Amino acid sequence: MAASPVLPKLVGQRVKRREDPRLIQGRGTYVDDVKIAGMQHLAFKRSDIAHGRIRSVDTSAAEAVDGVEAVFTGAQIAEFLGPMPIGTPFPSPEHRAVAADVVRYVGEPVAVVVARDRYVARDAADAITVEYEPLPAVVDPERALTGQPAVLHTDFPNNAAVGPLPGGTGASPKGVDDTAIDQAFAEAEVVVSQRMVNHRLAPTSIEPRGVVAHYEPGKDAMTIWSSTQNPHILRTFIASLTGLGQDQVRAIAPEVGGGFGSKINIYGEEYVAAALSKRLGLPLKWVEDRSEAFLCTIHGRDIVAYVDLAARRDGTVLGLRMRLVADIGAYNMLLTAAIPTLTMTMASNVYAIPAIRATLTEVFTNKTPTDAYRGAGRPEAIYFVERAMDLLARELGMDPAEVRRRNFIRPDQFPFKTQTGAVYD
Repeated sequence: MAASPVLPKLVGQRVKRREDPRLIQGRGTYVDDVKIAGMQHLAFKRSDIAHGRIRSVDTSAAEAVDGVEAVFTGAQIAEFLGPMPIGTPFPSPEHRAVAADVVRYVGEPVAVVVARDRYVARDAADAITVEYEPLPAVVDPERALTGQPAVLHTDFPNNAAVGPLPGGTGASPKGVDDTAIDQAFAEAEVVVSQRMVNHRLAPTSIEPRGVVAHYEPGKDAMTIWSSTQNPHILRTFIASLTGLGQDQVRAIAPEVGGGFGSKINIYGEEYVAAALSKRLGLPLKWVEDRSEAFLCTIHGRDIVAYVDLAARRDGTVLGLRMRLVADIGAYNMLLTAAIPTLTMTMASNVYAIPAIRATLTEVFTNKTPTDAYRGAGRPEAIYFVERAMDLLARELGMDPAEVRRRNFIRPDQFPFKTQTGAVYD
């Protein structure tokens, strides 16, 4: 009988990295390194206001720039490119890769230029003139839930995108039972409460996003290079929106250049590059600059939490209430609506909290859409709960480390099922 193979020990050992030699020698291939004969470049004209109705888009000056192949407005793009799909079952407003009637955040594309190089394309995009009817900007997520100062999407009254969703104490959404959490707070000897904000942030990878789309009419096939963390879904969605079969689309993720979750999303620029490559029969490239990255790559976090922690005087936590309001920006992207639900799931943190009630409401605002970033919703929960533990320790005059020690999940409790349904093995 052959001996079982000995698996290498990884923890505590030096592990030779596979990627380093080509990267430190400058032999890696990034999207911007891809060059194809006849390739043209894309640049996007972007909204400089947070909320407004598009009255007119004048592309005549851009079309007159030497080296410009074509210019398309959002309305023209909509004639051959449908709304962007999402990857969650939550309801979602229509979202076009290039806005045709209303802009809802600074940086949203309103037109696209195809030109012989990126500098000509950018100059031509700057020459496009857009006339807007300004609309009130929705920036406060809690005020937004009153429908003030405006409603962003007519199908979502009071700007409520999702929820309120219930979670915790083992209850199903069909029949929420608050008996356990009510009892915990009734028995509590001390309750600490605070409104907390886990602030919005802009992911900043070393290499910004980029895409090269090459449709070959003779083969009726598309090859797309993208600095994506998600090439399989990219292939599926590009095929769907361009009318091709999945066997006709090849998606390649070369060196990603850092993503941290922000490149899991499938972006409008990728759809536009693919659709225009098919329409024009040309290979097309778009590479994001850093200013575009801050505006248009998804943002992360941005959750307000109202937290109440019930405990005994000896530091034992009896129950946790957490009401979450997540500012998800102007639209649902690939995983946007799912990310804040993970904050509810992680509400138990590393503690054996016997009763938890969490609720979540997601809100549309005139900001860049949010999506997955560095832990995708779960670090937000850790912040809220750890801050609450510090508040409890201060209220009781106890060492914060001792309060935590008394509430840790014990070794003999594993596998541990939390009151929000997660199982820790």
